[in-house]
Amino acid sequence: MRTALLLGGLALLACGLVGLLTDPYVTGPLGVLLWAAALVAVHDGLWLPLVCALGAAATGRPVLRGWLVVAAAVSAVAVPAVLRTGDDHGNPTLLPLPYLRNWLLFLAVSAVAAALTAAARRSVRRARRTGRADRADRAGRADR
Repeated sequence: MRTALLLGGLALLACGLVGLLTDPYVTGPLGVLLWAAALVAVHDGLWLPLVCALGAAATGRPVLRGWLVVAAAVSAVAVPAVLRTGDDHGNPTLLPLPYLRNWLLFLAVSAVAAALTAAARRSVRRARRTGRADRADRAGRADR
């Protein structure tokens, strides 16, 4: 299975490189390759250690871990649009929305939803514990 996945990945990589080097719209393939190398460096040097550290810190907190996964996925899609705001090349319909505001608003609303979910889970857990303690106390009194 590993060999098949490795060969498939190498085939896709080769296909991408051939496309990069033969595409008439790509006028500077060296710039694209440098950008890809920088992307790998930022991913492996910054993003991956940050995600691992946050995941380790969120151990035992499934709601926080879930929110971090959602926030990371949405950020991966939103950040390029946020960074390109105002870069419309004379076409105001290219990036017409306030992407930074919308991204921050989504993060805030999803964080509040995660906090409410965590509070509800804590409340249910506390109610179950209290209910067990009350039942055990009543059972103890009934035995006397």
